[in-house]
Amino acid sequence: MLIRLLPTIFTKYRVFWAVLFLATALLLTLVVSLSQGAVPLSISEFWQAIFREGDPIKQTILWDLRLPRIIAALIVGAALGMSGALLQGMLRNSLADPFILGISAGAGLIVILMIVLQVFPTAIPLAAWMGAILTSAIVILLGRAGSGISIERLILGGVAISSLFGSVQSTLLLLAEDGQIQIALSWLVGSLNGRGWKEISTAGPYIIFALLGGCLLARSVNVLALGDDLAVGLGVSLTRSRLLIGGVATLLAAGAVSIGGLIGFVGLIVPHGVRLIVGTDHRFVLPLSALAGAWLLTFADLLSRLGTVELPVGSVTALLGSPLFIWLLYRRSGGLGKL
Repeated sequence: MLIRLLPTIFTKYRVFWAVLFLATALLLTLVVSLSQGAVPLSISEFWQAIFREGDPIKQTILWDLRLPRIIAALIVGAALGMSGALLQGMLRNSLADPFILGISAGAGLIVILMIVLQVFPTAIPLAAWMGAILTSAIVILLGRAGSGISIERLILGGVAISSLFGSVQSTLLLLAEDGQIQIALSWLVGSLNGRGWKEISTAGPYIIFALLGGCLLARSVNVLALGDDLAVGLGVSLTRSRLLIGGVATLLAAGAVSIGGLIGFVGLIVPHGVRLIVGTDHRFVLPLSALAGAWLLTFADLLSRLGTVELPVGSVTALLGSPLFIWLLYRRSGGLGKL
């Protein structure tokens, strides 16, 4: 009898089970990430370092190297996960990701330009953040049609800007020196290596503020997902809602780019997985996408550090996300109606 009731119990309390699973997985991943790496810490050494006791070198490894990097993975993953959920809901396109508005192209171009010209290298994270926001603003202007915003024009504008900036990036890389190319590629692939408290304190407050704002936009995203005609009938301003949702999603993705570079697939895959578990209500999809994104990127960063040679975390997310995306694409049979 209990076995027969299990599917019903899971369906009724699926949000609770999803939160419990993700929170448990995240906690376990955090503990393993803090204790494992190039210098593994035993259980006793780990707890001593946590309480600022024992070997000073291991305290430094834990507090100054691993902890800020893991916190960076948490906030970057959460930002990418919620940004993807916001954009997919706003555009009613389940294949959209946080870089659909040209965020990656704008940030990457600014970074490569600063690296090649060797100007203000310490300001690269802030410059990438500003470049991403400026590019998104240009794409939104290109997407305007009359008094509103056309989804088709918005997507096509993002593709056009990304192609243009991508060609300029390639040209700049051809003109750069070997050492500069290595630095630029590390940023373009996406990496958390060397990220410290400075990067977190610079972009972290904006990301946290945008995460809270994104949760408050759940009702607007739910209404937009029903279609333009029904949303207008319910008294919703399409232009204002899209600008607000797009602005928050851009702020999240730009903050993530300013810390970790161009890390792909997190914002594309995470909302898919969350919707498969809890449904399409964005009151649950948005916060759970942030939680799932934080866990996924923390797990990917842990995998990137376990080998003899550290891999860029962007490469790991691509290796994990590509097969999953192909599987989801194969299962997707209802078009936009499956959002």
